[in-house]
Amino acid sequence: MATLIVTIGFDFDAMSGFIARGMTSPTPISRGEFGAVAVPRILELLAKYRVTASWFIPGHTLETYPSPSRSIADAGHEIGHHGWTHVPPNDLTREKEEEGLVRANELIRRLTGRPARGYRSPSWDLSPHSVELMLKHGFLYDSSMMGNDYLPYRVRQGDVIELERPAAFGRTTQLIEMPVSWTLDDYPHFEFVRTKQWILSGLMNANLVLENWINDFLYMKEHFEWGVLNYTFHPYVIGRGHRMLVLEKLLRTLSEHGAQFMTMEQAARAYDSKFPFTD
Repeated sequence: MATLIVTIGFDFDAMSGFIARGMTSPTPISRGEFGAVAVPRILELLAKYRVTASWFIPGHTLETYPSPSRSIADAGHEIGHHGWTHVPPNDLTREKEEEGLVRANELIRRLTGRPARGYRSPSWDLSPHSVELMLKHGFLYDSSMMGNDYLPYRVRQGDVIELERPAAFGRTTQLIEMPVSWTLDDYPHFEFVRTKQWILSGLMNANLVLENWINDFLYMKEHFEWGVLNYTFHPYVIGRGHRMLVLEKLLRTLSEHGAQFMTMEQAARAYDSKFPFTD
């Protein structure tokens, strides 16, 4: 019998992502504020379908919105690490990256009773030091890379990537990668963002995006006996009314097709059990 695992992830960035981009005027900050408004309706929907999700919350959000963060933890959802600020690790020094890891993990420990077991980098952009730091601080898995679609894999350390030579891959570590994809993320499909340098058009028809999301699961069901599919949402994005309807259709359809919903930590441990690490 096939094992078709689905993880539902939420990046509760609130306004931290806008602040990291220097967008600190009242309107972008208010866009982030809507995330806290959306949290209760998302929790209600997850409870309706008995889905336990993984919430990746920056330290900035944990301190800015302690009550919504507490409600997420009290509902039994996984709290994952999402940096202290929403500045991508590749834009930080090693010292600042580690400082953020430790600082946010202390807040997560206070909230849940233990440090986070999973990490997701802001903007999905790891630094040359990220894997080393995750291993040093005892993380089970990362969810920031895109090297597979339906199968987690072990993260490498020490790749040498140059333009004029073939890639030289580093050693495989015990850190598990729970791969993501922009196609399975709500943000690029739905958000309109305008800066002086670029425009993200977004604002796509939600039902057409839903068709893509469902078809990715159906492909896994048809071609894999064991697999994991990871969806990524943001409360201030997916929490809008018409998108909440689409999220409910997604949960209902996946349930009808035999999806086994797990937190990302549970799915990572299932992978670790099925494919033990050998150094």
